[in-house]
Amino acid sequence: MATLLPLILVVLDFGVRIGLAGVILLRSRGTPAARLAWLVVLLALPGLGIPAYLLFGEVRLGRRRIERHREIMRRINVHGADYAFRARLAAPEIPADFRQIAFLAESVGGNVPLGGHTLRLFGDTNLFIQSLVEDIDHATRHCHLLFYIFLTDHSSSRVAEALLAAATRGVDCRLLVDAVGSKDFLRSGLRGRLEAGGVQVVDALPANLLRMAFARLDLRNHRKIAVIDGTVGYSGSQNIADAAFAIKRKYAPWVDAMVRIEGPAVRDLQVIFVQDWYLDTNESLEAVLAEIPPATPDGAAIQVIGTGPDVYNEAMLHMMLTAFHTAREELILTTPYFVPDEATASALYTTARRGVNVSLVVPARNDSPLVAAASRGYYEKLLDSGIRIYEYRRGLLHAKTITVDRRLAMVTTANLDRRSFELNFEVSLVVFDTDFASELRFLQRSYIDDSTRVDEQRWRRRGWPRKLVQNTLGILGPLL
Repeated sequence: MATLLPLILVVLDFGVRIGLAGVILLRSRGTPAARLAWLVVLLALPGLGIPAYLLFGEVRLGRRRIERHREIMRRINVHGADYAFRARLAAPEIPADFRQIAFLAESVGGNVPLGGHTLRLFGDTNLFIQSLVEDIDHATRHCHLLFYIFLTDHSSSRVAEALLAAATRGVDCRLLVDAVGSKDFLRSGLRGRLEAGGVQVVDALPANLLRMAFARLDLRNHRKIAVIDGTVGYSGSQNIADAAFAIKRKYAPWVDAMVRIEGPAVRDLQVIFVQDWYLDTNESLEAVLAEIPPATPDGAAIQVIGTGPDVYNEAMLHMMLTAFHTAREELILTTPYFVPDEATASALYTTARRGVNVSLVVPARNDSPLVAAASRGYYEKLLDSGIRIYEYRRGLLHAKTITVDRRLAMVTTANLDRRSFELNFEVSLVVFDTDFASELRFLQRSYIDDSTRVDEQRWRRRGWPRKLVQNTLGILGPLL
């Protein structure tokens, strides 16, 4: 029997790999490139590939969370039927070439474009934190904050003190933070002070060995949302942290973009918070959705999109692709993590070859060396297509923004990578307003001014070891 054991193990290993290969090929979710990458890892690296696929190969949210999401959506839909009806009646006129983007966004959560908004764009961390603290200081009913990262630094202490003061006034304060992104805060004395002062603190998507058996551990809540009294909202790329970003200080400052919103779409941010709060607490807050924030005459039109593994999560990707194809004169993108799938890369190539001025701005130094190398594996073809690539050199450019022809603007929490489009819970703002799009473009141009343009000829002359590493990681991009 002992002599047969190696043969049995080889046959068993082969059977498991062939079985998992069949599972990969039968997957309805994900891209062909992702399936191919998993097959390569599985068949070439059996000792690593099998456990890696079992842990990270499938988007498993967990049955209980899926059931909770269905339940809260049912309750919200019943409660918000009148709002949805009135929102459609008051929907602004969207330019014909952008209507497909609006239709795609609506297909996710039912949110339609809404008019009548006052928007303020922040490109400075301190100004955003100051504005948020001031709004919390004026709160009379509730403060709802949802952030991927909440550090224990000067900025987070300012927000925490404002929440404690609000709770003392009788304001309902709720803070939802990602269990992994905010793990240090969740173990800190600052959390204890907040809870002792009446602020409810909840960790989203707890990661532990028990949960690993039922759900994928690296599904993260990457959203950044604040809603104050149901009338003021914030979203964008900024976490509750100093620009110095203590946990990765050597890449600082971190450069972000946030939007302050007043108007009816604040309720859509509130809906996303209510959903996420329910998933991790089983506490229903749909009563706060009864209030519809007033519209400002001639205000900007905006649409809020929440994506995640519990909905049509590729909607943000499809909206971006539609925006690329819509561009006629100029397309500017900023993102810290650029690992596009084949469709996204092809859309960018095509857009540039149509004569559109396409600019991509990424950090010169990235906190993820693997992602940075994979990103650079795409440079040569991007440059061949006429795309201008800029590497930002005054810190880690963390803003995730898009402008199209100075007429359409997107500010999102989603990076240009598979994790954001298939795995994370994200939130995006699409603004159909030339004034705001021009303002965002001005911020993007400031990033370009502080960047170095990648020279096509010098890039082609880079050494073969760098090219080998970058192109290899580019092949594994769907897994990164």
